[in-house]
Amino acid sequence: MKTDIEIAQSAQMLPISQVAAKAGIDEALLEHYGRVKAKIDIGPLRAKPRKGKLILVTAINPTPAGEGKTTTSVGLADALSKLDKNVLLCLREPSLGPVFGVKGGAAGGGYAQVVPMEDINLHFTGDFHAIGAANNLLAALLDNHIQQGNALGIDVKKITWRRCVDMNDRQLRNIVDGLGGRMQGVPREDGFDITVASEIMAVLCLADDLKDLKERLARIIVGYTYDDKPVTAADLKAQGAMAALLKDAIKPNLVQTLENTPALVHGGPFANIAHGCNSVSATDTALKLADYVVTEAGFGADLGAEKFLDIKCRAAGMNPDAVVIVATVKALKYNGGVAKADLGAENLEVLERGLPNLLKHVENITQVYGLPCVVAINRFVNDTDAELALIRDKCRELGVNVALSEVWGRGGEGGIELAEEVLRLCGQPHEFRFAYELDLPLRDKIETIVKRVYGGAGVSYSAAASKELDRLEGMGFGGLPVCMAKTQYSLSDDQTKLGRPEGFTVTVSKVKVSAGAGFVVVQTGDIMTMPGLPKVPAAEKIDVDENGVISGLF
Repeated sequence: MKTDIEIAQSAQMLPISQVAAKAGIDEALLEHYGRVKAKIDIGPLRAKPRKGKLILVTAINPTPAGEGKTTTSVGLADALSKLDKNVLLCLREPSLGPVFGVKGGAAGGGYAQVVPMEDINLHFTGDFHAIGAANNLLAALLDNHIQQGNALGIDVKKITWRRCVDMNDRQLRNIVDGLGGRMQGVPREDGFDITVASEIMAVLCLADDLKDLKERLARIIVGYTYDDKPVTAADLKAQGAMAALLKDAIKPNLVQTLENTPALVHGGPFANIAHGCNSVSATDTALKLADYVVTEAGFGADLGAEKFLDIKCRAAGMNPDAVVIVATVKALKYNGGVAKADLGAENLEVLERGLPNLLKHVENITQVYGLPCVVAINRFVNDTDAELALIRDKCRELGVNVALSEVWGRGGEGGIELAEEVLRLCGQPHEFRFAYELDLPLRDKIETIVKRVYGGAGVSYSAAASKELDRLEGMGFGGLPVCMAKTQYSLSDDQTKLGRPEGFTVTVSKVKVSAGAGFVVVQTGDIMTMPGLPKVPAAEKIDVDENGVISGLF
């Protein structure tokens, strides 16, 4: 059996100009990055009205058994294309952290991938490098300002801006820098976030255009003065140079699937520690060009989908038409308490114990957000008819259909059943609503998400978090949406609580405002903004031969 990378390397890719023509993009708008990648100058497309139906692909809480959300997204787009629909796929760019860590690549799998897979999973068009450079330029300007006399009166103990690198590197989470004497900087505590958790990533993904980008960059708060006044990137005169570094990164990237369906792969904030969606500019462009737009949001519906709906859709004025919730029989049995090694055996009792996790996500989409949805079961060969029937019956009780997806092994052909149900849902009337209104106080927004979306009983706040919430309300940031940073493995903030836990309390440990992105980040439990590598990193299996052919990437 071929590996994902072997399948991708044998793909017959069209020249990117042909892919662009298929998507209705004029050749003059392309900025080529070789034969099969290009950035798009979207300026001339901004005046076009949106015409497409927006389809969100989300999932249950992830497990070691896997769910296949990106694979399903790719396969669904290919299936819609096979049904002669004008479709565009919108995905996030993978981070090098997971690529070299635990998860591996994030370009789909099997015969439902975006290509060139190696490029997309590695440096691609350099967007993440540009984001990291802009982030660290701001950090350098901040420390230089302090070194050169500190005219703004910045308190080094109240600096909130951190450096970043797109790698899992726990050694850099908390550091002390500026050592070595008076000319080497001012000694202070510092730290690194992974690039996908940087506010610059969120700003890039939520900005409408270069002008909006520069305005958002200017609003970023980097710390506070001795008398507690916020210091912004504009105070440091940093926004112009930062925008210059990002002028190409803000342009969406055009690639294709294995079946030559056009795909925009752009931006990549994590959903557990950031807002988890691809860029507004890419999705907006797709909605203007295609009749159907398939996009995904990271991790489960409690994280990526909540932020897609409450943050991205609110900011960009988008109204989804249908939602796909991806699950596997194995993942549901894992939620029911079966060890990973035993997931292949039929076990209806355990499956029924794990099903409430899926059903909670379904309830969130249909009852909290008022959207029509379908459950996509990413089918494996040892899934039994009895197990699939049980899932269908339980979902039917909530008025939701189940479609089997076999896109990993069959590509678009294996997603026809799912595509037909999605098309049916796109014609259904619905009333999309947010989980909370912006005029609620920040604490009420947090508690609404915890109770309505997670199913928890309440929220407890650390003293520091409670104090910061009061300060942010007093500074006028109370009207912003909240971006919850929470473990992806559970509906709660405790990754060991599988299934559908109830009666739990979510602990808010830290709060900070991302004024440029336009939301308040709420860290829960022991969530970290810089992951670490596992005992056996995926990087150990990756290699390249003398001809430049990469192996082991996925």
